[in-house]
Amino acid sequence: MSSKAVDLFTRRQDRVRYRIGRTVRRQPRLTVFRSSKHIYAQVIDDANGRTLAAASSLDKNLKEGIKGGANKDAAAAVGKLLAERAKAAGVTGVVFDRGGYLFHGRVKALADAAREGGLQF
Repeated sequence: MSSKAVDLFTRRQDRVRYRIGRTVRRQPRLTVFRSSKHIYAQVIDDANGRTLAAASSLDKNLKEGIKGGANKDAAAAVGKLLAERAKAAGVTGVVFDRGGYLFHGRVKALADAAREGGLQF
């Protein structure tokens, strides 16, 4: 990546984190990390500094059912699994932290699947 692309990513990331930090409601944060081969998601309680639920395309349950970790189908499967795990941990509402990623493609597929799984954001 060029330095300009990294700078734009960092600016988007700072803007998203600033807006999330301003929210008065203290809900857990659903954060997404997207690599070139896999996608990862966590539900984090920032007040206590704990991870409440996590899922990725590397999970043994998902690895058998998906063709690869870097497509929309894998992201949707990760979103559904994360929603199940979050509901089991007692979390129903979250704030979505997309990081510096644009809300389309794999990030959007994960978010839509998490909403279908019962998370509200």
